[in-house]
Amino acid sequence: MKSMHGIWVPLVTPFSQGQVDFDAAQRLVSHLVAKGVHGLVVCGTTGEASALDDSEQELLLDAVLAAVGNTCPVLMGIGGSDTRSVVAQARRYGEHDIAGFLLPAPAYVRPSQEGLLRHFEAVAQNSEHDIVLYNIPYRTGVNIELPTLQALARNPRFVAIKECGGNINQLIDFINETPLAVLGGEDAQILSTLCMGGSGAIAAAAHIRPDLFVALYECVRDGDLMEARSIFKLLLPLIRALFSEPNPGPVKAALARGGWVEDELRLSMTTASAACKNRLAEIMERLEEVLV
Repeated sequence: MKSMHGIWVPLVTPFSQGQVDFDAAQRLVSHLVAKGVHGLVVCGTTGEASALDDSEQELLLDAVLAAVGNTCPVLMGIGGSDTRSVVAQARRYGEHDIAGFLLPAPAYVRPSQEGLLRHFEAVAQNSEHDIVLYNIPYRTGVNIELPTLQALARNPRFVAIKECGGNINQLIDFINETPLAVLGGEDAQILSTLCMGGSGAIAAAAHIRPDLFVALYECVRDGDLMEARSIFKLLLPLIRALFSEPNPGPVKAALARGGWVEDELRLSMTTASAACKNRLAEIMERLEEVLV
């Protein structure tokens, strides 16, 4: 589905005194939708999905869908090292009104390319929803290689890939040698990904000034590369600061500064350092003066 495009936000999961703050999640979702983002992801890496139990994940998905209504598509993040467990997740969350799943390679076990192929195909065979593959080898320990992606692309259930491989040649091959929509997953490479033909991005940094990220996408789409470069130059210090410490610590700190969530994470994740928060405050103050 090449129509999968634009700026998607992998939502943080707000916490308050150790519990999921569903009201804060809904307020944040309404804000992001009002600013024009093209899609949302629940329970991705930025959402601390590994720290949520099954009930919390499902309740959070329900809260987000209720806040969104029919205004914005939502992907649900699923994953794990045991294919049977991932298939069970796809069946459970497939009963919800979602646009599809965000599905990474199994982490830690480092399967072969044949193992990856069979894992992804097993999930697709047990779901009626579209699947966005998620290639992030520095977290999973395994890279989805081009021949594997090309084989998967023959199945219409697979519609896109979020690419965080860090290899510019692979990114170009994914864009040019497969029919899948390619969504940038490295926020500092959003502009280059879009200019090379990528369909959009799933960007944690777009929690902050989502309107500027949407404007960046629209400028590239419309061929106004000079303005796109200008916007990206403004956003790059923010992006670098948000990823200067483990995600989503800095993102939550920035959102807390704006009053959207509390600055709270679940271990083993920790809040951003004082130095990072000070840097973010300086950058965000400058960005507040920028009009779209």
